[in-house]
Amino acid sequence: MASANKNVIITGSNRGIGKALLKEFAERGYNIWACARKENSEFEKDINGLSEKYNVLIKPVYFDLSKEEEIKAGIKDIISERKNIDALINNAGVPHGGLLSMTSLKSIRDVYEINVFAQILITQLVSRKMIRQKSGSIINMCSVGGMEHNPGYLAYGSSKAALIWITKSIAKELAPLGIRVNGISPGLIETDMGHYKSDDEMAKVIDRTPMGRMGKPEEIAKAAAFLASDEASYITGHIMVVDGGRL
Repeated sequence: MASANKNVIITGSNRGIGKALLKEFAERGYNIWACARKENSEFEKDINGLSEKYNVLIKPVYFDLSKEEEIKAGIKDIISERKNIDALINNAGVPHGGLLSMTSLKSIRDVYEINVFAQILITQLVSRKMIRQKSGSIINMCSVGGMEHNPGYLAYGSSKAALIWITKSIAKELAPLGIRVNGISPGLIETDMGHYKSDDEMAKVIDRTPMGRMGKPEEIAKAAAFLASDEASYITGHIMVVDGGRL
């Protein structure tokens, strides 16, 4: 399943699911623009190690998703390299928990800035290049939190619900232009973000997950690699739920 000479942009690639995505796509032969919020020597050491191990090019690109001009500069830098962008994985996002009465409008705006508006901006900028190529795969990291309706997740859940709608809408718009757009809705995953829930909440979620465990970042990465591949050439507008059968 090698993908020699293919290129992918991965946001939030320095930890959790993003780190697993980085490894999975490097292993499959993709050259990668590894996006993160700020420079980190440990991150660049990891990148260099993967690059050497799998004989691929991995370039760090830094921008803050809450800053529009930084996003524009980062994506402009990528596009200026004049290489095909075969896949974009909008993975970066922020969690947030809080009941209606405890959630300020500022908190909601902050979450939407990263989980919704930044995703739209990156997709707009990258899709222009993909339209010229007449090809490309865009994958948005959604969440089962955007499909369930539980109290306490007003900002996060609604932001991910918005991203699901955006994914399906953009898929219809871009399909005639040769671009596929899909989403992945992970359940509870073994990452720092996955642990923002209380121990009691996590136990309840695992209790209603037939597989009886948290998911692994690698399992989400493999799902993304499939959706980005030619094996998924007739799949667009799909939200792939990877949650262990969560009820």
